[in-house]
Amino acid sequence: MKTMTIRNIPESVYDALTESARAEHRSLQEQVRHILTNDVKLRAGSVCEKAAEYRTKLAGRVQEKTVVQDLREDRER
Repeated sequence: MKTMTIRNIPESVYDALTESARAEHRSLQEQVRHILTNDVKLRAGSVCEKAAEYRTKLAGRVQEKTVVQDLREDRER
């Protein structure tokens, strides 16, 4: 694993990171790593691209019922 040093972090940012780490029961280092990892994952592809991939993945599946049909059946009971 690589190591990174970040200098000149504004005090308000440092305090916010420290507080969020405490709230999530993580060390400051774990919290920063968690934030960076999540940000990289989010930037890996746009929401539209991910939705298109998901639709393609589900394209071959056949649904027995739709949500609307389920709601109608529930109301008829």
